[in-house]
Amino acid sequence: MSSSFDELARQAQSTFWGHVGFELEKAEQDKVTISLAIEQHHLNLMGIVHGGVFMTMLDNAMGLVLMLDPSVRTVTATMNTHFLSNVATGTIFCKAELLHRTKRTITMTASIYDESGKLLAYASGSYRLLS
Repeated sequence: MSSSFDELARQAQSTFWGHVGFELEKAEQDKVTISLAIEQHHLNLMGIVHGGVFMTMLDNAMGLVLMLDPSVRTVTATMNTHFLSNVATGTIFCKAELLHRTKRTITMTASIYDESGKLLAYASGSYRLLS
C-alpha cells in the first residue's frame, strides 16, 4: 500500500468510515479490499450484521476505488445490493473494483465475504462524475 493510501486511511478515521470501523487492507489500481471487525453495534435485533452495514461497506469500498485517482470527484448515483447470507461474529471483507467508465459515470462492483471466503452480499454501483 502506498503512503498516499496510508494518509487517506488516516484521514478517514475521523469520518463516517472510522466511526463504523472500516480498515483498508489492500489498494491496487482499480481495486481495493477493506475489512470490518464485527462488534455489537453492527448487529440488528436478530443478532446478525445489519443490512445497512453491508450497504455502507459496499458503497465505501467502491468509492475508495474511485479515490485512487485524486482528480476524480464522484457521488453515488445508484446502488443495487443483493443479500445472500448473514454473519454475526468475526471479520468481514469487501473487495471492490472498477467495471466500466464513461465520460459521465463509473460503474463499480463489490462483494462481501466472511473469514472463510463465503459470499455474503454483492452490489453494483453507478457513480456520477462531478465537474
